[in-house]
Amino acid sequence: MATKALPSPSTDDPRTPLLPLSEPTIHSPRFPIKSLLTNKYLHIISGPLACMLIFFFVELDGPRSSRNMLAALSWVFLWWLTEAVPMPITSMSPLFLFPIFGISSADSVAKAYMDDVIALVLGSFILALAIEHYNIHRRLALNITYLFCGDPLNPPLLLLGICGTTAFVSMWMHNTPTAMMMIPVATGILQRLPAEDSADADVTRFAKAVILGVTYATAIGGITTLTGTGVNLILVGMWASYFPQEEPISFSSWFFFGFPLALVIFFALWGILCVLYCSKNTGKVLSAYLDRNHLKRELELLGPMAFAEKMVLAVFGALIVLWMTRSLTNDVPGWGALFHNNVGDGTVSVMMATLLFIIPNKKNEGEKLMDWNKCKKLPWGIILLLGAGFAIADGVRTSGLTDVLSANLDFLKSAPYLAIAPLVCLISSTITEFTSNNSTTTLVVPLLIELAQSMGVHPLLLMVPGAIGAQFSYLLPTGTPSNVVGFTTGRIESKDMIKTGLPLKIAGIAALTLLMPTLGAFVFKTSRKL
Repeated sequence: MATKALPSPSTDDPRTPLLPLSEPTIHSPRFPIKSLLTNKYLHIISGPLACMLIFFFVELDGPRSSRNMLAALSWVFLWWLTEAVPMPITSMSPLFLFPIFGISSADSVAKAYMDDVIALVLGSFILALAIEHYNIHRRLALNITYLFCGDPLNPPLLLLGICGTTAFVSMWMHNTPTAMMMIPVATGILQRLPAEDSADADVTRFAKAVILGVTYATAIGGITTLTGTGVNLILVGMWASYFPQEEPISFSSWFFFGFPLALVIFFALWGILCVLYCSKNTGKVLSAYLDRNHLKRELELLGPMAFAEKMVLAVFGALIVLWMTRSLTNDVPGWGALFHNNVGDGTVSVMMATLLFIIPNKKNEGEKLMDWNKCKKLPWGIILLLGAGFAIADGVRTSGLTDVLSANLDFLKSAPYLAIAPLVCLISSTITEFTSNNSTTTLVVPLLIELAQSMGVHPLLLMVPGAIGAQFSYLLPTGTPSNVVGFTTGRIESKDMIKTGLPLKIAGIAALTLLMPTLGAFVFKTSRKL
């Protein structure tokens, strides 16, 4: 998609910032499919209409509650897909649909919207807002870029630094805010390059690599930790809901599996970008526009780290340590054993976030690191979406709908043991290209749980590939909000995403195929039956 490029700032003036002082203008892409159905009222009616048609005319081979659940589910998902009403409002619709249709009581549905996982998200988002408020992410990006911008300039190494920084930030923050933070950093770096209409082909290709790298690294980094993306949190919540007697998936146990998997996929991304977008001449061409002296001057303009920045980083670092050590192994219990394992990851997240409202920032008298006015940007829509996912998962289970729908996946019962993970991941990664990652997980994982029980295998053997596959939405611009943020910079086109995303998806499925029966069996103990 062609857009008018920003003028290249002068590289001779050290006062010219490498990073833009405000968010760049994001141009809305035009998607022909959306223009076909522009009538919002048609979208609004579609949900209740589908619900009533299923309720009155569809008969399922199961209890009546399964049909009622399918009817309510069609209402919710149609509104999610068409965005007939704001997504956060749609996410609250189970609060009235499930009691009306006799699926769950009002109290049981409401409880799904506030548990330890939601507390984990709330605390993490408050810390993320503190990092954004004090521009810590910009300082980090400049330091990493300066570190990897060698002399002579090495484009693959610079690309590794930019993508690595994005993946690291995405490990601790949700994918969408990470993309909103790092895409301006990427475009700020690219503003040093000449305009597209006058740029060398090598420069244009490298610019595509940077935007694609940041976009996909955001998704890859999110795989690593529970807080990286809502999909992981939905998976953990469903595991605790369906199997409360089993050991919960802790932050550390997920990290021991997610980090190696994400690392393999990350280097696959880097290799794909280097092969497709970097040539032997790229370094020579870019060296005229990017050099370490300008980066150093930009860092000097930021000045030394203030007390507030140091304290936010200290609190964030302490939170990570507490997450990683709360629960270790059966032989070496973590610090959570001191409290009879009554504490959870959400407990720690909220506790550390609370410290931000107690510690002074030493800028103005009486001011703390954070105040509630700064928290007005909390993404309540994502929090409500997670709550809706938990409520739907519980409703699908209690209504008997999983028994009905899982019958359509019976073909997986005849699949070889080692083929289960790639098949499940392929199915999930295909569905997620057309629906949101969270919606795909909410729909698919309960079915996989029922299927695993009928196959006599450990549920996580299917649940983990299904949830991770839902994060492999690499092909379409509308696949995830992160893809949209990258696409609307105007630096990449749909064909660029397909050319890069298809081999990346294949690499992700291959990595999961190798690691799930090996490392996954060790971390999640999938060799035993429940």
